[in-house]
Amino acid sequence: MCVTCGCSETDQVAIVDAATGDQRMMSHEAAHAHGHAHAHDEHSDHGHSHSYDGSAAVMAKAHRRTIDLEQEILGKNQLIAERNRGWLAAKRILALNLVSSPGSGKTTLLEHTLHALKDEFEIGVIEGDQETINDAERIRATGCKAVQINTGTGCHLEADMLERGLKTLEPADNSLLFIENVGNLVCPALFDLGEHSKVAILSVTEGEDKPLKYPHMFRASKLMILNKIDLLPYVKFDVERSIAYAREVNPEIEVLQLSSTTGEGCDRWHRWLRGALESF
Repeated sequence: MCVTCGCSETDQVAIVDAATGDQRMMSHEAAHAHGHAHAHDEHSDHGHSHSYDGSAAVMAKAHRRTIDLEQEILGKNQLIAERNRGWLAAKRILALNLVSSPGSGKTTLLEHTLHALKDEFEIGVIEGDQETINDAERIRATGCKAVQINTGTGCHLEADMLERGLKTLEPADNSLLFIENVGNLVCPALFDLGEHSKVAILSVTEGEDKPLKYPHMFRASKLMILNKIDLLPYVKFDVERSIAYAREVNPEIEVLQLSSTTGEGCDRWHRWLRGALESF
């Protein structure tokens, strides 16, 4: 799936309709995995002797091939992402890509948001996880439509997965679409899905320096939600420093503080969503 993280290209990706349980399998093209394997094969026979000529040239060639391969994958993904973006724009569907580490509270935040706004807006959700349909079932329990995408060993959603997920979900015109990406702060930053904006969710249990450790994700995001603020009395977390770090890597990023468990601050998130829909 991606050269950056080494996701297995041979894995099957499952698109699951959480309403019916119907499952459709899709597989990625294995071309770049094949090329990457050859890149390794070219310098795998030397053992540890380093006695043959041209080892540096072979390594350089393999490195170039990996870079070319990654550019090819990202380029193909971008073409599909632009197609998704055009389709979503034509139907006036505001798509937000929720990204974070595992355990930041994305699904809980979505549940709270759907309960609060489902009577105000038409809302659909595409859930991304390596396995299970647990999150999609939690979303469906709110009364909203959800589709689960299982990526196998893949650590992120890609534009073609979203494209197929949209065909299954069939979101309504003039609606709000949440895409809950696989929990990972690295690769989802690289793969545009065709969404309107990325929303990075950071919980106070993770450490305030996450924006510096994973700058690409916070640089790619329009909004950072600082979640689980109800736990601040019990954890060592510097809120102001965390916000300063986020704005160090992305001066334009907006920041909201809330607790999806207690509901504290969620009204500001709801206002942000209303404003985003009005200006879309």
